[in-house]
Amino acid sequence: MLLYYVRHGEPTYDPDELTPNGKRQAEAVARRLARFGLDKIFSSTAIRAQQTAKPAAELTRREIVTLEWARESHALDDMALQTEDGKRRWCFYIPEIVRMMNSREVRLLDDKWYEYPGFPPNRFKEGVLRVDREVDAWIETLGYKHDRENRCYIPIAPNDQRVALFAHHGFGMLFFSSLLDIPYPIVATRLEQSFSGLSVIRFENEGERIYPRLLELSCDAHLYKSDLPTEYNRSISF
Repeated sequence: MLLYYVRHGEPTYDPDELTPNGKRQAEAVARRLARFGLDKIFSSTAIRAQQTAKPAAELTRREIVTLEWARESHALDDMALQTEDGKRRWCFYIPEIVRMMNSREVRLLDDKWYEYPGFPPNRFKEGVLRVDREVDAWIETLGYKHDRENRCYIPIAPNDQRVALFAHHGFGMLFFSSLLDIPYPIVATRLEQSFSGLSVIRFENEGERIYPRLLELSCDAHLYKSDLPTEYNRSISF
């Protein structure tokens, strides 16, 4: 199985929709995905994610199945903290939290990193366990049962399907951590995803245990192909 994770195109956020450029990005990534076809399409319930998925669904003639648990706002509730200026920010953008997450003490806690007593009051554990439950249940419907103790997957219905999930950046940090059995602090403080960025995870169909591999992370080749601007979050041009 090939699992495609697509961050939504450039949005306005308020209101929750894509900008004109974001819609062009959605069309570009759709053409890329349609080249080899999709068997299933899933999307966060957020409008910006569904609008990004729509062109791919039209080109491949697939229905979009929405997943409420993949909505960005739920991840924000769990993984954001209030800063001194009274604003809520993702934990991975707060310098002091980033420092803690990369400390030896937190690294030694491995997948129980959220038990570190130095963190301010938070909902980190609730967020991680919530996404773990939902990701495991969803992946099992696609044919692979997660064995978290051994950090692998048991193929219960191995297949060669191509499955796409259109979602978000903040939620994506939890998703990749959960799916690939990589502690969240490593993923959240070291990886980024650009608007309409396409990530590819391969579940091989050989052996009794499967260790999925990340083949591409936030690839924007479709933007080059369509002569669209290539930049990270409207700030850094590549």
